[in-house]
Amino acid sequence: MTELSQFLIVFNHQRGALHHDVAVFVDSAEALRAYDAAERHFAEQAHIEVVLIGSDSLDTVRRTHANYFDGTAALERLLPTD
Repeated sequence: MTELSQFLIVFNHQRGALHHDVAVFVDSAEALRAYDAAERHFAEQAHIEVVLIGSDSLDTVRRTHANYFDGTAALERLLPTD
């Protein structure tokens, strides 16, 4: 079984880009602490999205969550809602 790492993504929807580089954690407890700290830090900034993803590699995360890396996540806010 492949060991999973945790990837912390902080995405800025106004800029349509990552707020900073993806943080990688091997220790899941450390990842959860970092996620919690980021959530608290950006709580008042609705345009910032904080996501923690468990995966075997950053390449897999880039494929499964491509919208954070190719700019399409920012477009979601422009689409009309039903």
